Amino acid sequence: MGKIICLMGKSSTGKDTIYKHLLADRRLGLKKIVPYTTRPIRNGERDGVEYFFRSEQEFLQMKEEDRIIEDREYRTVHGLWRYFVADDGQIRKDGNYIMIGTLEAYRHLQDYFGADRVLPVMIELNDGVRLQRALNRERKQENPKFEEMCRRFLADSEDFSEQKIADAGITDRFVNTNLEQCLDQIRQYIGHFIN
Repeated sequence: MGKIICLMGKSSTGKDTIYKHLLADRRLGLKKIVPYTTRPIRNGERDGVEYFFRSEQEFLQMKEEDRIIEDREYRTVHGLWRYFVADDGQIRKDGNYIMIGTLEAYRHLQDYFGADRVLPVMIELNDGVRLQRALNRERKQENPKFEEMCRRFLADSEDFSEQKIADAGITDRFVNTNLEQCLDQIRQYIGHFIN
């Protein structure tokens, strides 16, 4: 049975960049899992690539159909935003997959697919660097949402507390101060489990 790599970390740690590199690495042969969200699409994002962008009504319909594997809701300064993974045929028993998630998502995936099938990859970075990256990214948006950026930054301290990381059983972490070095360490770690 294949593995599901759950790439996690606070906002602006470089998860998207690392995800793209790992997905493109043919030696790893990872397939992507595209999660869903009800938040508005950002500049440069495409439906079905970074996320499937769905309405609140569509989320509720999928929930009613018992197709939601895990979901999280965030009461943002712009309203309720949901992020979720659906049982939509993307994940099969064969092959190895990768997705970006949270600690909460990781634990729900373990419950749904089995702890031995889900591999955590925790990305870390200095808070000052993360904040600057988040600010730079938000400035590029047509309608910057600085309040939401700050809310999310502060919420990360609770969502990724040392206690929650320990409770999830995560011991291996990867610091993204040098992208190539970080990628090499992650490739080696993943390769040990999927080969």
